[in-house]
Amino acid sequence: MINKQFLKSLGPGLMWAGAAVGVSHLVQSTRAGANFGFYLVGILIVVNIIKYPFFEFGARYATVTGNNLIDGYNKVGKWAIWLYAIFTFGTMFTIQAAVTTVTAGLLKNILNIDLDPTSISLILLVGTMIVLVIGKFAFLDKIIKIIIITLTLSTIIAVISAFTQGYNPNPNAVVFNWGDATHIAFLIAFIGWMPAPIDVSVWHSYWSVEKQKETNYRPKLKEALLDFNIGYIGTIFLAIGFLSLGALVMHGTGEEFSPKGGVFAGQVINLFTKSIGQWAYPVIAIAALTTMFSTTLTCLDAYSKVLKPTTEYIFPKTQTKNNNWFIWFWLIIVVSGALLLIYKFSGSMKQMVDIATSLSFVTAPVLAFLNYKAVVSKFVDIKYKPKKWLRVYSVVGIGFLSFFSIAYLIWRYLSIVRYIFGMV
Repeated sequence: MINKQFLKSLGPGLMWAGAAVGVSHLVQSTRAGANFGFYLVGILIVVNIIKYPFFEFGARYATVTGNNLIDGYNKVGKWAIWLYAIFTFGTMFTIQAAVTTVTAGLLKNILNIDLDPTSISLILLVGTMIVLVIGKFAFLDKIIKIIIITLTLSTIIAVISAFTQGYNPNPNAVVFNWGDATHIAFLIAFIGWMPAPIDVSVWHSYWSVEKQKETNYRPKLKEALLDFNIGYIGTIFLAIGFLSLGALVMHGTGEEFSPKGGVFAGQVINLFTKSIGQWAYPVIAIAALTTMFSTTLTCLDAYSKVLKPTTEYIFPKTQTKNNNWFIWFWLIIVVSGALLLIYKFSGSMKQMVDIATSLSFVTAPVLAFLNYKAVVSKFVDIKYKPKKWLRVYSVVGIGFLSFFSIAYLIWRYLSIVRYIFGMV
């Protein structure tokens, strides 16, 4: 029998999933399967295992302290809050632009809108701002649950149907080559947002606190972690599902995903209809569109909300009794920056996504370290701190993320140097 108290706390974990299941799943996981078959499934699972503690810490900190991770960073030290602010400001425009571009591509394809990507993105972002201002947290909490359930069911049906048709790729199909620079670049982009940017842990902590205020109930740690784990494990299965669809339907066929958002959107929806049948087009189209809209919505909501306390901690004089104008200020800043990037990269959704995901890959170890410092600090009661095994697990994870991030930066630097000398 389901505990009624648990139902009160259910929601932030699914909102976490709503933010995660977007570009990393619809775009990157599907591309991974289409390009390399099932080769990257193992890496997908390992990356999810490595990153797990750093997302869990967001739920843990919010539940046991009643505050979000921004508060945790501030208590660790001013250097931590400054570092978070710099990293957030350096990545938020590309992340928002990437998810918006994919959503705009779906809108253009499904509704057959005869407008350029920038114009559709502008309409989409303005509409999203209005939804956030009118609906606020309660609307976001309810709509995410419906979206995630719809997408999950349609993905399960599509994957099962595709498996019944067998896996028979062309023997000459492309295989992953560790010596191929383009393959390595894709792998980095794939890992960067698998299952999501670590920034989402901060957003999740904020949504958890909002849920506590809405229900006037602070869940037990077990309840909060169960809510989170449902969302986290669900995103892993969905990622494997999208990769499987790409592998079963496209790998070895000679067909490649288009870099243009509208065309790509049609190809993704076609993966489902090829597996299930053309009759399913309306259901799949709605599921894909609402999924990406929810990601656009949650990203914009999160950035405007987390940047408010971040600004207040860095500049204490900005704290006033009624400073909700800060949320509007950051909404406008994020939307403006995202639109500028969308305009610049309007011809290549793929390039936009790869830039955003690669940036997240590089910043992951730093944000993971900040989350670890916050949850093991003296401000968290010792009985709620991670167990010793989880702390060791986290340190090893930070080591792995740091090693691969540094290795990638060196590889990228050497690639640029070789390119420059090759031109001389």
